[in-house]
Amino acid sequence: MSSLLHAEILEQPGAVRRLLDAQAEHVAEIARRIAAKDVRFVVIAGRGTSDNAARYGQYLFGARNGWTVALATPSLFTLYRRPPRMPGALVIGISQSGQSPDVASVVAEARAQGSPTVAITNDARSPLANAAEYVVDLNAGDERSVAATKTYTAELTALAMLSLALSGDAQRTGDLETIPELLRTALGSEPAARAAAEKMKAHDRCVVLGRGFEYATAFEIALKIQELSYVQAEPYSSADFRHGPIAMIAPGFPIVLVAVGRAVRDEIAELRATLRERSASLVVLGDDEAMRDPSDSWIPVPAGAPDWLTPLVSVVPGQLLAYHLAIARGTDPDQPRSLRKVTRTR
Repeated sequence: MSSLLHAEILEQPGAVRRLLDAQAEHVAEIARRIAAKDVRFVVIAGRGTSDNAARYGQYLFGARNGWTVALATPSLFTLYRRPPRMPGALVIGISQSGQSPDVASVVAEARAQGSPTVAITNDARSPLANAAEYVVDLNAGDERSVAATKTYTAELTALAMLSLALSGDAQRTGDLETIPELLRTALGSEPAARAAAEKMKAHDRCVVLGRGFEYATAFEIALKIQELSYVQAEPYSSADFRHGPIAMIAPGFPIVLVAVGRAVRDEIAELRATLRERSASLVVLGDDEAMRDPSDSWIPVPAGAPDWLTPLVSVVPGQLLAYHLAIARGTDPDQPRSLRKVTRTR
């Protein structure tokens, strides 16, 4: 069947290329202006897919820029009307539509308090964009499917561009330039993703595990599985999973394991061995063929990106897995039930 969502997954290499070309100088100028401020920590606001991008931002600005990073609690700004004090904060709002009132409220309040604010959005005329001092336009083009794909990778790319510009490490610019081609290679994982989906289709629940930078990827893959196939997919840090949730694993229980990145490789390999002992049914998204095992469903992730950029690439095979799981289970990936493209939470 033809699908808007599938077409937009395939658009991601071009969408990221456009963003890099269109916004590089603008993001560099934003970074120069922010660098003149007394920034001591970062607060990021988002909902849904954009909240998963914010999780990536937690690791990114912590590891690459040395800042403490918090995820905003929008209800404090809207429902309770008790916004926290944010002097010294760089406040970033992320929303593909820019229409969420609670995300815009966080940014508007931070700006009123004198903090530098950045909106990352696919609509540069949206309420979120109007609330912020600086705007990064994702340049992703219209996203017509309800579930976000190309705007998610664009959000991650925009965060990476901003972090890199703020770090002043110009030598790393080449790392970002490799991402469109790696995304193109990642699309080649589709046959493996389709095969893994066939293996998972009879199950109504699963767990998705990631660690470090890939923690955000675990959450985003789980969200896509929930949205598209209605499978109860629970995301965890692979470390947190050991602290209790691992008790639910019985023989045949499906687990999607994001085994990407050098820093976490040994820990993930150890966990995979433990899960095999419990006879879990493993779907492994991996970038190291040495970790491939014939007893797992293996979905390849192209190697070559440094750890701080791997989530821009690894999510694509996860999107393809969620898409094919929806097809295998007979659901419509373009029109998930009870969902709309724009959700206005307060």
